[in-house]
Amino acid sequence: MVNVDQASPNLAQEFVAFAVDCGVLRFGEFTTKAGRQSPYFFNAGLFDDGAKLGRLAQFYAQRLIASGIAFDMIFGPAYKGIPLGAAVAIELARLGKNVPFAYNRKEAKDHGEGGSLVGAPLKGRVLIVDDVMSAGTAARESIALIKAAGATPHAVAIALDRQEMATENQADGTTKDVPYSAVQYVREHEGLQVCAIAELGDLLKYLESHSDSPNLAAHLPQVKAYRERYGV
Repeated sequence: MVNVDQASPNLAQEFVAFAVDCGVLRFGEFTTKAGRQSPYFFNAGLFDDGAKLGRLAQFYAQRLIASGIAFDMIFGPAYKGIPLGAAVAIELARLGKNVPFAYNRKEAKDHGEGGSLVGAPLKGRVLIVDDVMSAGTAARESIALIKAAGATPHAVAIALDRQEMATENQADGTTKDVPYSAVQYVREHEGLQVCAIAELGDLLKYLESHSDSPNLAAHLPQVKAYRERYGV
């Protein structure tokens, strides 16, 4: 098992730089699922080759080990969580912590083994691995699925915590901003620990440290303004 002390103190900054270099973290004008105009976008689907996915798994594993969170198995929610969870399970095994891994299908299978769950049986303390947590909908679905299987949803590991207000669906079909983030909701209302490789604050720190780069420095005011409007 790797020692906690081996996790880099600059892990978050290294991860943000890695995500920018890979084109996973982009700056510009993007519309979020909540309908907000965001000056940045994180697309984990662009960790799209073996080297990138392997390095990403190293970041997850180092952050998890440094966090001290104990868990018995990994669950990767469909769809992006499936390769992420698998990669993290492989990296942890390489470091000496071999744990079972499972994932779900969006559509239940009616032949073969059937059902919507694939992999190891869900049991014990389950760690959910996903990319980001925006509205928290996917996390709540995973929590319900894990509980239904008789296991304990124990913690969530994500790549980036956007640290912004979540939204809730209203009876009239509209959505409403709420004064807490999806991560805060999962921590406080669901009782799960949440481990993020980096947060919005780390992204701002990265932009501030690259003030000599016109391409990056130009986005700092917009990201700051976005945090002031939607941040928690």
